[in-house]
Amino acid sequence: MTNLNSKQRKLLEKHAHALEPVVIVGGNGVTEGVTQKVADSLAHHELLKIKFNEFKEEKQTLTQELCASCDATLVRIIGNVAILYKPAEKAAERAFEKALFKLA
Repeated sequence: MTNLNSKQRKLLEKHAHALEPVVIVGGNGVTEGVTQKVADSLAHHELLKIKFNEFKEEKQTLTQELCASCDATLVRIIGNVAILYKPAEKAAERAFEKALFKLA
């Protein structure tokens, strides 16, 4: 997981604002399929939103579990939407690295 300061979180929030939720947690909760979808989406997008339609009271715990299993960083939870970030494997594909490094 990447440690982010408040300025870096704010930058990622700004970029996530226009994004639609890629993963939706429904009645079955956080299943193995949801975890795999989050991991695949993070590998492809770096930054994603997860919407909690169900399990809203447990969203903090479930998001922490997803972050741990996918090696992602929680940017912020706003309402029932969690924003997660994980830098791309290849340095050339990292979209936010330079901007985040400037704010470090």
